[in-house]
Amino acid sequence: MIAVVAVVLLVVAAGGAFWLLRGQDDPTSVAAPTGSAVAGEPSADATEPAPSAAAPESSADPRFAKVGQCVRNDAAAGGKPKLLISGCAPKSYEVLSRIDGPTSGERDAEAKCGKIEGYTNWYFFDSELDTLDFVLCLKQR
Repeated sequence: MIAVVAVVLLVVAAGGAFWLLRGQDDPTSVAAPTGSAVAGEPSADATEPAPSAAAPESSADPRFAKVGQCVRNDAAAGGKPKLLISGCAPKSYEVLSRIDGPTSGERDAEAKCGKIEGYTNWYFFDSELDTLDFVLCLKQR
């Protein structure tokens, strides 16, 4: 009897965890203000990198990018950046540093990345919840 109850509780807990994690990967469940992400450096060329094989969409979001991984910009040239985690290919951007925590915008991102040797571009995400904010310091390959 105890074993049956334990198995039922385990199944219910696993189902609840799956439901919570599945909701986090859904891009519509994350609230982000319009114009919240900006990338680049004013003097950097905004040429769109060549596409390469991306990770599955749920893990390709730049909010999951780690140091050493690469990202590519899938946005139209000159448009708002749309970074996706990708393989490290020519014209992709290697993440040199990830700075989690509140950011106030372009100047803040540029100042934070200015301390990182070899960076060529930056990307920041600024939301109403400062705990979700981050800056990526990037190096174009």
